[in-house]
Amino acid sequence: EQFNVTSYDAMAVAIMTLQAFAGMWINTFIVSVLCMACVKKKTLNSNEKILLLLGFSRFWYLFFSWLYFFLSKIYPHSLYVHPTLQLVVSFQGFFSCLNLWVSACLCVFYCIKIANFRNRFFIYLKVKIDRIVPWLFFGAVLLSLFIAIVAYDIADKVHCNDRNSTGQRSFWNGNIKMDKHFFPSFFLTGFEYAVSFMAVIFAALLLLFSLWKHKCNMQTNSMTDLSMDAHIKAMKSILYFLVMYSINFASLILSMVYATKKGSPVMFLIVVFQYAFPGAHSLFLIFSNPKLEKTLLRILPCVKFRVC
Repeated sequence: EQFNVTSYDAMAVAIMTLQAFAGMWINTFIVSVLCMACVKKKTLNSNEKILLLLGFSRFWYLFFSWLYFFLSKIYPHSLYVHPTLQLVVSFQGFFSCLNLWVSACLCVFYCIKIANFRNRFFIYLKVKIDRIVPWLFFGAVLLSLFIAIVAYDIADKVHCNDRNSTGQRSFWNGNIKMDKHFFPSFFLTGFEYAVSFMAVIFAALLLLFSLWKHKCNMQTNSMTDLSMDAHIKAMKSILYFLVMYSINFASLILSMVYATKKGSPVMFLIVVFQYAFPGAHSLFLIFSNPKLEKTLLRILPCVKFRVC
């Protein structure tokens, strides 16, 4: 197949490459620091385990997303026909789903660990949260694997339908069949986005209510309260993530709407934000974690000196 790369495609690939590799470097830093801490201490707390899995999933999500975008510009009519491209789409779907669920788990973890409620079930979760985290990882991986298998199966069906398609008319008929096959995938993806988004909102509301309740109890105390500081830090983290996640959720829904309109400026802006989201949020997590922040500030002068 002959490919035609225009100046617009070259600029888009350059922008996406810059964003993807910047986000991959940021998440590689998180994974490296936490792995070195695990080697030194031979253990990680639950928060560090979530950050480790989040950085790992975001690195590979950015890699396979970049690879998918790069190949889509070179071979625009073969994305779901070649077996290698089918695997790329499947891996992208797996790590995209894993990224969303681990991000939601991080917000729920902050809520359960910091919020104060006298409900028996909430107290039980607070005590058992460290043991529940590995099961959350297991469930997130299984759900992500299920989404990836469905994506690969749909791509394989499209491959079978398009194998004998020749000519302009057959190509358009193949596109219509492909859209019909993609409906279950869109439904599962939308359900996944909605459930994870609701989990983040629910965690933010619970933490906000706990902060308000704790503030009312501390109105007569003028001393600094460590629990209040923890509430505020966690609330800032979740609210920042909620704002970014809301925009990302809207962009994900719009990407499903504009999925068949390749080359659209709206679709390009949507993809730009989707590539920026994992790196930007991971950078915020670095500066909200004292250990990661100190390590980054200690490394940056060395990197600047070597570059200069």
